[in-house]
Amino acid sequence: MGDRRPPELAAEEASPPQQVRTIPWGAVAWYALLLVALYAPVLARMAYEWATVEEMGHGFLVFPVAGYIVWRRRHELPMGLRPDARGLLLVVWGFIQLVLGTAGADFFVARTAFLVSLAGVLWSLGGRELLRWLAFPFFLLLFSIRIPLFIYSQITLPLQLLASRIAEFGLTLLGIPVLREGNILELASQRLSVVEACSGIRSLVSLMFVALVYGYFFERRRWVRAVLALAAAPLAIVTNSGRVMMTGILSEYNPALTRGLFHDIEGWLVFLAALAGLLLTHRLLTAVERRLRQGRNASVLA
Repeated sequence: MGDRRPPELAAEEASPPQQVRTIPWGAVAWYALLLVALYAPVLARMAYEWATVEEMGHGFLVFPVAGYIVWRRRHELPMGLRPDARGLLLVVWGFIQLVLGTAGADFFVARTAFLVSLAGVLWSLGGRELLRWLAFPFFLLLFSIRIPLFIYSQITLPLQLLASRIAEFGLTLLGIPVLREGNILELASQRLSVVEACSGIRSLVSLMFVALVYGYFFERRRWVRAVLALAAAPLAIVTNSGRVMMTGILSEYNPALTRGLFHDIEGWLVFLAALAGLLLTHRLLTAVERRLRQGRNASVLA
């Protein structure tokens, strides 16, 4: 006997089962709450540093921005996400790392343990494919954690010396007599010490975070995104060297302008200048690529 089922029903049964593009958001929220409860002392200390440490002020934006990126891309979830129990190994690893970091008073180890456990939860609920899809917003979460002290100390002094050299060169060009000894600038009016705040390290991390987020939202070309992120370092160094130069110039007129509120205002102006430099770099990269493309098209037509 022939198949008496309606044609549309027979076609539906013959087609392969459709994979569902979804992840268990309820389970993700539940396990995230458990992680927050487990890591509450660590997260509270991180939030305290965001509020009190100047270079970590961007920390309040990291999790909301990463969450917004995930929500914005929710319709691009990969197909066929499946749970993977191997992710529980990362959860256990993160817990062990938390214990070791807390016992050894190593804040970086304890704080990165939260991200390790979070990666384990996502892996166990959606597999490695979900982790790959979340790679960029997950990478942004690293900017919520302060640089380890041993790395911070290794980077800061060379940056201080570099900023003082650039400032010395600029002040000399402007005709202001200056004598440099290490990170100390001797002016006629006063002695300026290029401290950690003026080395560029404080604005470097924040500027790099802004560069990554800016590139993600306003640029599709990956090579341009990479250049913008890399440009954060020289922009932070140059603008903070300009801050030292500005301080030297103001000290020649009124040394009181180099302290207190005026010095803090300089810091904000320097960061705004670095942001302007980032936007200018983006425009220059776009203009250069346009010129190169026009040159190639002209050579092809010729």
